[in-house]
Amino acid sequence: MTDSITPDTEADQPAPRFRPVPWTALETPQDVELWIDQHNQSLQEHIGPQETGYGVCFTLAVGGSIAMQTTGDAIFLDVDLDAEWVAPLLTAATGAQPPAGRLWVLPEDRLVQLVLGLSPLIATTTLIVGHRFGSRNPKMAA
Repeated sequence: MTDSITPDTEADQPAPRFRPVPWTALETPQDVELWIDQHNQSLQEHIGPQETGYGVCFTLAVGGSIAMQTTGDAIFLDVDLDAEWVAPLLTAATGAQPPAGRLWVLPEDRLVQLVLGLSPLIATTTLIVGHRFGSRNPKMAA
């Protein structure tokens, strides 16, 4: 009898560390401020001090996703190819022009407008770690 090698199945894979959370549309700047506070608290509870590339991934209801990380003075958005359609909304909500690539860098003071503008389009959010936001910036890269 010979030993057979079986391919990995989903059952063999470890459960994801963070799971998608259904999104409830935010309607006012106060709703967004509350979400930001709750999100920051979640990051503090679940992300270790040695971890990098952390933030939130917005999965859009009609396709694509946007990974977002905030720093003290900027917002980094990594817009995947399936979400490129959202560029006009990002421009309208924040006043920023689309970048040459996928990484948007916005002033920190645009966060409320950004989340309020995206809110009706979001299906789920998921905490993320190890994302390579702007991999040329060592502070942002994993």
